[in-house]
Amino acid sequence: MVNKTQIKAAVPRELLASVVVFLVALPLCMGIAIASGMPPAKGLITGIIGGLVVGFLAGSPLQVSGPAAGLAVLVFELVRQHGMAMLGPILLLAGLLQLLAGRFRLGCWFRVTAPAVVYGMLAGIGVLIVLSQLHVMFDTSPQPSGMQNLMGFPATLAAALPLESAASGWQAGALGLGTIAMMWGWERWRPQRLRFIPGALLGVASMTAISVWLALPVNRVVVPADLTEAIDWIRLDDLTKLADPTLLVAAVALAFIASAETLLSAAAVDRMHSGQRSDFDRELSAQGIGNMLCGVLGALPMTGVIVRSSANVQAGAQTRASAILHGLWLLGFVVVLSQVLQQIPVASLAGVLVFTGVKLVDFKAFRGLSRYGRMPMFTYAATALAIVFTDLLTGVLLGFALTLLKLAFKAARLKINLVDLETPGHMELRLTGAATFLKVPALTQALDSVPAGTTLHVPLANLRYIDHSVLELLEDWGRANRAMGSRLMLEQRGLKRRIEGGLRTAAEV
Repeated sequence: MVNKTQIKAAVPRELLASVVVFLVALPLCMGIAIASGMPPAKGLITGIIGGLVVGFLAGSPLQVSGPAAGLAVLVFELVRQHGMAMLGPILLLAGLLQLLAGRFRLGCWFRVTAPAVVYGMLAGIGVLIVLSQLHVMFDTSPQPSGMQNLMGFPATLAAALPLESAASGWQAGALGLGTIAMMWGWERWRPQRLRFIPGALLGVASMTAISVWLALPVNRVVVPADLTEAIDWIRLDDLTKLADPTLLVAAVALAFIASAETLLSAAAVDRMHSGQRSDFDRELSAQGIGNMLCGVLGALPMTGVIVRSSANVQAGAQTRASAILHGLWLLGFVVVLSQVLQQIPVASLAGVLVFTGVKLVDFKAFRGLSRYGRMPMFTYAATALAIVFTDLLTGVLLGFALTLLKLAFKAARLKINLVDLETPGHMELRLTGAATFLKVPALTQALDSVPAGTTLHVPLANLRYIDHSVLELLEDWGRANRAMGSRLMLEQRGLKRRIEGGLRTAAEV
């Protein structure tokens, strides 16, 4: 049992860790909401639920949940296409799918996604976040797609220049760039004693102070004085619209991406500490409950997030108390000090997201994939580029397709050797691997080279699998060449369970 001394020692540690996580989460919750095309208060509600509810139920006690940059692009698309009101029903269904997956113990299956696809997905999302938030950083609205944001940025930059316009875009841009510079400098040169202070908070706080001191006419965060004003309760009329197949696909995609990101984050957190290991099914169920609550309240979706979770571990947290308390601090800050939040420049939060988006493009992970060959690197690049040039779902599906294609070719690998035996007129066709229809042309070429009148032995014990098309090819060759004195001897010992449909008992064809 835990004694009073251990409890007294743990309380200050968990309190400090919770404050650190709160300071990291505060700007990210609002910035991710803006990047998702939603009011900042929606992100704060999700952060509060992620702490108070999911923190209590989580299967990964040191993981912190909240709005995730990895979902910002998908949410932005959903809001643009279907409206903010439909995000609630979609999220409610996605959360229900997560809850059911956890209850049916499917957590491990969400972690079978190839790392190349996950890293490529995050890289593509990172590029899209950067392209959209560069516009927000100059107090302009982002475009619907990544290419439009890229093509439109020169016009946004030209309009912000003081020589070209009397608008305040250049001032907002300076605040955003200042935030990025502060985060980069703090990450590189921060003192060891102050490592618990997050660079995002430092950058936002300093740029907010400068903007207030100079009274800069820039866009600022809009947060209601009463947090309940930001709650949009789900409506029964909107639930009936879920019969639309596009909305069902969106809910499934949201559930899958959120689950994969959560469980990958939980696995990463487990590698950071030596305490209690994660229960992935329980974590998945907790995320489902959290997302269902977010859907009911009209907030942003949540996942387990690695930046806040790593800050939690590095700050010394050892129990779920720190994650729960960080949600309490978020709630208290919004309720008591909402006027402080209203002074934050939107451009500064956009700077935080630009910096975060750049970090999502992990070139170290890309180089690490080279250890496994060129195909994983190609999958990474193709997934990321497809997301940037098309959309998130298309990019992820392409990544999965490339992974399955690689597996298909690997599974269909077959070594074919035709050798002469000591007995005159006898040859052996040695097959090793998997004999599938993909290898029919190569096998046909090998069989065509067998001289007439040969007894051909085909041992099948070294095959992992053989399908009916290869069996029919061999049997057809035996029947077709019988008139010329050829015989086919299929040696099938030890293979019956590996053959599609089984083999006939006859050993000679």
